[in-house]
Amino acid sequence: MKITKAKRLDHFSTGIFASLDAKKQQLVDEGKTIYNLSIGTPDFKTPEHIMKAVSEACLDPENYKYALTDMPLLLDTLCEYYKNRFGAEIFPDEIMSVHGSQEGIGHIGMALCDKGDVVLLPNPGYPIFEVGAYFGEAEEYFYPLLPENNYLPKLSEIPEEILQRTKYIILSYPSNPVGAVATKQMYLEVMEYARRYNFIIVNDNAYSDIIFDGNKSFSFLSLPGAKEVGIEFFSLSKSFDITGARISFAIGSKEVIDAFRMLRSQYDFGVFKPVQYGAVAALTGPMEGVEKQRLEYQARRDALCGGLRSIGWNVPDSQGTMFVWAHIPDGYSSSAEFCEILMEKTGIIATPGTAFGSLGEGYVRFALVKTVPEITEIIKIIKDSKIVK
Repeated sequence: MKITKAKRLDHFSTGIFASLDAKKQQLVDEGKTIYNLSIGTPDFKTPEHIMKAVSEACLDPENYKYALTDMPLLLDTLCEYYKNRFGAEIFPDEIMSVHGSQEGIGHIGMALCDKGDVVLLPNPGYPIFEVGAYFGEAEEYFYPLLPENNYLPKLSEIPEEILQRTKYIILSYPSNPVGAVATKQMYLEVMEYARRYNFIIVNDNAYSDIIFDGNKSFSFLSLPGAKEVGIEFFSLSKSFDITGARISFAIGSKEVIDAFRMLRSQYDFGVFKPVQYGAVAALTGPMEGVEKQRLEYQARRDALCGGLRSIGWNVPDSQGTMFVWAHIPDGYSSSAEFCEILMEKTGIIATPGTAFGSLGEGYVRFALVKTVPEITEIIKIIKDSKIVK
């Protein structure tokens, strides 16, 4: 019997990741020390009060039944958090939990799009953005994020015909992978386009608590009229170090949330209740750890970007997220080539920029998942390898 996969899977490829993983395993087998800066998995400990809330909820047998819906306690807690944290007024029927922002964004196109619709996606951008549009059978239009425009979109350069067919646009700031932040003015301008051309804004706000140099993060939903034109994905994963718990929220336009809820009710029975109790604990517990962690990320950013500049690699400071976006040094022909040489000569793993779109060529992404002393050691290793010419 011959088994064939669905043709839709031909759209996806492991590509460079498979090559890098094979190279990594070869180096590990040879006994080489590896410094993995390619994956954005926080290395901080989950706060004790969150683990305690999950643990206690796990001892109640009633919590092992289908959740089906979000607990009223969780919805009310999130409404209060958004009011206090962002100054945004939201209501329980404008919220739906998802199993992480990645899952939610990966399915949103199926709830919103029909064939012939267009989805506006950032280039460079996180790969799941494209997946969501593709599963919705939409036409993908990539708007460029360029350093000369501070990695912000310029919707005035998108053809009128595309804007007229647009169903939604993905915005993501602080931005993975490029580490840029956006102004409220930018969001207001995009909102004006959304009203003019009747499309939805889908804002990815996963890194709201990881922002540097006095910049202030905010929620798109705090802007007047935001809920009329869009939704926001808000994640607890990175702020509270509960990535494996997979708890995030789609929040905003009731019409969009209702459509999304209809889709997800066909295949999902809700977030495990102990995880919901953990989310409540995160949103109501002490926030000192969130700020301490932010400062540590900034110190790591300073150590990595400043350290690379000190050895002749001109890497600008990331403005937010747990990532650094770096143009490859002179003398290398591609991101993939440089990443392979970097790994082979130093044991340091970075992600090629091409993993995030065509405009990622010539760049690499580093994750700030090592301590400052470890990063200082990494800088020395790179310097001694002489790969920065």
